[in-house]
Amino acid sequence: MSRDRLRPSHDPAIKRGLYSLQDNTRVIFSYLTRLFLILCLIFSVSLVLYTSFSSSNKNQFWHRIPHAARTGTVLSPGPPTNISHVLFGIGGSAATWRDRSVYSSIWWVPDVTRGFVWLDKKIDSPRTNINGPPAKVSSPEWTRFKYSSSRSAVRIARIISDSVKLRLPDVRWFVMGDDDTVYYIDNLVSVLSRYDHNQMWYIGGNSESVEQDVMHSYDMAFGGGGFALSYPLAERLVSILDGCLDRYYYFYGSDQRIWACISEIGVPITRERGFHQFDIRGSAYGLLAAHPLAPLVSLHHLDALEPLFPNHNHKESLKSIHQAYQADPPRIFQQTFCHDSKRKWSISIAWGYTVQLHPLLLPAMDLQTPVQTFKTWRSWSNGPFTFNTRPEPDLCKRPVVFMLERVKKGGFNGSLTSYKRIEHEPGNTCKTTQYAQAMSVQRILVSSLKMEPDYWKKSYVQAPRRYCCELMNKGIVKNNSMQLRIRKCRNRESITSGLD
Repeated sequence: MSRDRLRPSHDPAIKRGLYSLQDNTRVIFSYLTRLFLILCLIFSVSLVLYTSFSSSNKNQFWHRIPHAARTGTVLSPGPPTNISHVLFGIGGSAATWRDRSVYSSIWWVPDVTRGFVWLDKKIDSPRTNINGPPAKVSSPEWTRFKYSSSRSAVRIARIISDSVKLRLPDVRWFVMGDDDTVYYIDNLVSVLSRYDHNQMWYIGGNSESVEQDVMHSYDMAFGGGGFALSYPLAERLVSILDGCLDRYYYFYGSDQRIWACISEIGVPITRERGFHQFDIRGSAYGLLAAHPLAPLVSLHHLDALEPLFPNHNHKESLKSIHQAYQADPPRIFQQTFCHDSKRKWSISIAWGYTVQLHPLLLPAMDLQTPVQTFKTWRSWSNGPFTFNTRPEPDLCKRPVVFMLERVKKGGFNGSLTSYKRIEHEPGNTCKTTQYAQAMSVQRILVSSLKMEPDYWKKSYVQAPRRYCCELMNKGIVKNNSMQLRIRKCRNRESITSGLD
């Protein structure tokens, strides 16, 4: 091949073809570049819009999820939890059941509540009270386990095993308690409804007396006040219970044994303040008159306390409270404050139980602190307790006390409760003019709309807030009676206006 063939041609036609090809290449390249830039722009805009839209939707979706779901308390699909999903396991004995069945008769609803009182041996009549739970005898295996000081504690601890092995349908929760425990089942269901029964939950409360918590454990649900186990936890617990009971034979109580075994599964206690162990002596009045902002779930150790109403026995006192409870279950014992700034009065209402009229202005932090009318469980001391208390040695700073007299319907969806002043012991009353003015009030009437039935169920997504109260008719005392109204607080409302 000659070298000339390798050189570029100088023919004009060929040159024109080469230039034309270069021009077309430039056009195509320019077009592709513009197309690429346009696609990049479209992609960028789409990405921005997608990110913004998805982020917005994500935030909206996130805020639509209940707080409990975001923190692990995921409510499972299916019908809402109701009382038919709860199986009660009540620890009793043949020796005490006849007397203590009076407590179960207060709260048990035949053909509605489900469960049994588990006894150590047969009694003449399995159902000593028509309104009480049926009796069953504990399975005899409990007698083969080791124990140190309380053999019956082994049997009562195994009630959860006896209950699970019944394999009753539609059970979501096992609620354990004693035969002297009174439950408020609507509020119990409200509490349990906050939790996913398909997860392992151990729910209850501590002792009120620090000495008891130190002796047993702060991490334990005290059994007298009652505690709840979800089905998955109960089933898992039963699978290890027998061997576990022998490991902890040296514990005194059944509830401490159960707690120790649950600890091996790795499930901590979830505290609910409405379970009341009542490890206190004397009068529970001060504690109930300043009940925490939580639904009332249970009361225990009532035999060891003074009756909840003066001049009543235990049964009569509980029936009075139950009457108010049935009228408005979520509101029972809920505390409300108001002030009469002209007369310098502070008023505290524990709905369905008592009204306290203080002849001086007190801030909320004092009114919500229980007056100490009780002592510790074990040593009968003035404390310490697991909550603050305030002594009231000054007669002139003690409240004038009114106790529930009656409950009746008020309007379409309301109630009217009346509270009658109780007489003070002679020589135990302040002699000031201001106190005498407060003592002239004989009766306090309180009107209110019913609380929403699911108020406490919603408290996992909506922070609870104490209700407000106001003086009716400008606080005029007419016919020795005073009228108050309980209502929801307004957005910017507080009680400080009455203290100025």
